[in-house]
Amino acid sequence: MGGISIWQLLIIAVIVILLFGTKKLRGIGGDLGGAVKGFKKAMSEDEPTAKKSDDKDADFEPKNIEQQKTDASTETKKDKEQA
Repeated sequence: MGGISIWQLLIIAVIVILLFGTKKLRGIGGDLGGAVKGFKKAMSEDEPTAKKSDDKDADFEPKNIEQQKTDASTETKKDKEQA
């Protein structure tokens, strides 16, 4: 009751084959398979880089507050000289 039987699925499959043709369906299946394969490859390549715990979040070295103040003051002096 309410379920789809094997005969109904078979009728739907025949209609789809008649509408699209076997070549187009084969192409769609190949494209879909290639997309899934590419997705799996990308996911497996991403895992080893995510497992490294020694990696830093940024490409720069952290500075303490005194270094930031001196860098900011030298930058403002350079800006005034250029203006």
